[in-house]
Amino acid sequence: MTTDAHRTPYEQHVDGFGTVRIRPLDPAADADVVHAWVSEERAAFWGMTGLSRDQVAEIYAHMATLDTHHAHLVTKDGAPAALFQTYEPAADRVGECYEVRPGDLGVHVLLAPADPAGARPGWSAALLTALTTYALTALGRRRLVVDPDVRNAKAIARFVRQGFVPGPAVVLPEVDLPDVYLPEKHAQLAFLERG
Repeated sequence: MTTDAHRTPYEQHVDGFGTVRIRPLDPAADADVVHAWVSEERAAFWGMTGLSRDQVAEIYAHMATLDTHHAHLVTKDGAPAALFQTYEPAADRVGECYEVRPGDLGVHVLLAPADPAGARPGWSAALLTALTTYALTALGRRRLVVDPDVRNAKAIARFVRQGFVPGPAVVLPEVDLPDVYLPEKHAQLAFLERG
């Protein structure tokens, strides 16, 4: 279910937070910021630590050729705030681990690192609210699925606080294709249905 909505920038003003803009990731132009984020130890579960800037850009250039997987750069008041990926579960290994329903959309979220000023109470919740609103409303989906690593307790707790309902813990199978390699992953599925 590919629509032009994946390729059209989306903007939402969140009261008390700011303006959130979601636009397609530009693999070359955004490579520096994305590489910096995925290289940090806190992003170990993202699976790209140790990759060069060019390798990260190549991965996202390949993703940009797919109709089923999309990468977006999210900004808050113009500053990079998150990497947001959406995908069709039936075209992904997660689709082998649960019963995919029409209207499902898989999402992956990597938040920007906290700024040097320290904690930002409510920041993650406001940003995730904008992202889930985009996925459920602008993309017209009925249910979102996330699959954080079972060891990533912080991400699992964040999704549950956001209203996701935990599903089963599953083992996502290894993917070994010419353009993509993903090791086996023990994941905690969680779901958020449109209200």
